[in-house]
Amino acid sequence: MSERNISAYIVCTDDFHGSEYVGGYFKLREYLSGFTGSAGTLAVTLDNAALWTDGRYYIQAENELSGSRIKLMKSGEKGTPSIEEFLAEKLPDGAVIGFDGRAVSAGFAEKLLKALASKGITARSDEDLGGMVWDKLGGRPGLSCEPVFELPESVCGFSASQKIEKIREKLKKERAECLAISALDQIAWILNLRGNDIEFNPVFLSYMIISTDEVLLFANEKIFPGNIAGKLEKNGVKILGYNDIYNDEIWHYKTVWLDSGEVNFRLKNTVRDHCEIIDKKSPVSLMKAIKNPAEIKAVKAAHLLDGIAVTRFMYWLKHSVGKERITEISAAEKLEEFRRMSADHFGESFAPIMAYGEHGAIVHYSATEETDAELQPRGMLLSDTGGHYLGENAAGTTDITRTFVLGELTETERKAFTIVLASHLELLRAIFPKGVRGSVLDGIAHRPMWQCGMDFNHGTGHGVGFMLNVHEGPQRISWRAAGDAPLEEGMITSDEPGYYVEGKFGIRHESLLLCWRSYMSGFLHFIPLTLVPFDRDGIDPELLTAEQRGYLNDYHAMVFDKISPYLPTEEAEWLKKITEPI
Repeated sequence: MSERNISAYIVCTDDFHGSEYVGGYFKLREYLSGFTGSAGTLAVTLDNAALWTDGRYYIQAENELSGSRIKLMKSGEKGTPSIEEFLAEKLPDGAVIGFDGRAVSAGFAEKLLKALASKGITARSDEDLGGMVWDKLGGRPGLSCEPVFELPESVCGFSASQKIEKIREKLKKERAECLAISALDQIAWILNLRGNDIEFNPVFLSYMIISTDEVLLFANEKIFPGNIAGKLEKNGVKILGYNDIYNDEIWHYKTVWLDSGEVNFRLKNTVRDHCEIIDKKSPVSLMKAIKNPAEIKAVKAAHLLDGIAVTRFMYWLKHSVGKERITEISAAEKLEEFRRMSADHFGESFAPIMAYGEHGAIVHYSATEETDAELQPRGMLLSDTGGHYLGENAAGTTDITRTFVLGELTETERKAFTIVLASHLELLRAIFPKGVRGSVLDGIAHRPMWQCGMDFNHGTGHGVGFMLNVHEGPQRISWRAAGDAPLEEGMITSDEPGYYVEGKFGIRHESLLLCWRSYMSGFLHFIPLTLVPFDRDGIDPELLTAEQRGYLNDYHAMVFDKISPYLPTEEAEWLKKITEPI
C-alpha cells in the first residue's frame, strides 16, 4: 500500500462472481483477518483495520478477531459507521483507496466511490494486494477446475435451449442486444448443468453472454466432458477461455443488459468502455426462483427423503444422549449417515450447524476439534443442516433447523422455545394477496416474539435453489429488506425465526415453504415442504393460542402421514406418539 500510495485497501468476501460462499482461492478476507463467516468486509488502512459483518456473526466475529487488533463493526447496529463513513473520517482529501476490481461488485464499488467523491478520493482497482501477500507467504489454493455434470431431463422441466429462448424474448422486450451473466447459479440453472467449484454449492466458475444470435460461455474447457461439450455445441453454446470475458473484442454489442449488483467492477468497466449498459436485475434471477411443475415435483420427493433421514436422526438422538458419547461433530456425522441411506442423496447443502447449549447462541456456529462439545442429557441442541438430492425423480436442496430438547429445561428456555415456534407457525399459515413482499410478511412472523420483548438479528426467510445454492434471491423475508421481490407462486422460501442468549442457549425453528395459490382468488399461501416434527418436549401449550395449536397439530398429522410408512415399526410408533395433538 505504501509503495503504491494507497491509503486504504478493501477486501470483500466475494469471488469474481459475487457468490455468497466462495472457493478456497477466494477466501482472502478469511486468510487476512481470521474471521471465517460467510459475510464480511475488511478495510485496512496504514495504521488500523476494521471488519464489518451482520448480526448472524457478531459473537463468532468477536471470538475470531480477538487479539488481531482488527475492530469489529456490527453492521446495522446504532452507532456503527458504514464503510463509507469510516473511510471518509479516516482518510485525507485526495487519498487513494484500493481493491481488486474482479472481487468487488460494481454496485458496491460505485456506491463507495460516490460517497467519497466529495473528498476527492479515487480508487485503484487493478491489483490484488492481499493476494500478493498470500502468494508471497505461500499456501494459497489454486482456482478450482472440477468437472461439470448434467441434471436428468425428468427433473428440469425445460431444456437449456428452451430457457435460452425465453431469455431472448426478454432481451427483445428490453431492447438489449445481449445479457451478460456473472452469477454462477444462474448459469448452472440455464444450462441444466452443475459443478463442484464451491464447497456445498454445485456451481462451476464461468461467465455467460446470451445475445439474439449467439451464446458465449467463458470457462475452463477442461471441465466439460466430451458428451456435455457436444450438447453445448448442439445448443449453439460456444466455449471460450475463462478470462476472455475481459477481452475488448468480445464487447461488440450496442446495448448490454447487466446487473451491477452481480457483475464485478472490472467487468462492468470493460463493458462500459465499448457498449451502452442497461443496468437492471437479471431476468434469470426471477425465472430461477419460480420453480416449474417438474422442479416442484422433484423437490417434494427430495424433502420426503430428507424428512425420513432427519426424523430418524431425531429418534436416534432422543434415545442415545446420555447412554453413549455423542459430540456436536459426531452428531452431524450421524445425521449425514442417515441422509446417505438414500441413493439420491448428493451431499450436504452447507456446513452443518450442530450447536449444543451456549454454542446455539452463535447463529452460524461450526464445531471444530477445539470446540466440539459433548452432548449431555440436559439443555438443547440446535441442529441446522441441509442436503442436496439428485435422482431421476427426486432432486432439490433442503435446509432444516430443529432445536432438540436433550433433558430438563428452565422455564426461560421452554418459554423461548414455544414463542419462537409460535412465530414460525404464524408465518407458515399466512395468507396474503399476490404482490406482497417478504418485508411485509416479516411482521407476521415477528409478532409473537415482539409481544414478549424478544427478537433476533437475522432474516426470517430466504429463497432456496433447485439442487443449487441454499440461499438465493430475489425474494427474502426480513423487515430490513430493501427492494425485495414480491412473493410468487412457485417460490421456495425458508421460515426461520430464532432467539439467542449469549453464553446460555440458542433456539431456531426452520422449515422450507412453497408459495402457492390460496383457495381465495388473488391470494397466496405457503405449503410446508419440510417434513420433520418439532420437539414437543420443549413446548408449553399454554403459551400457544388455540389457532397455533391447531396449526401445529395439522402439521404433525401431515408429517406422520407422509413419513411413518418409511420408518421401522418402533420408530413409527414413536413418531405417532410425538405427533399426537396437543
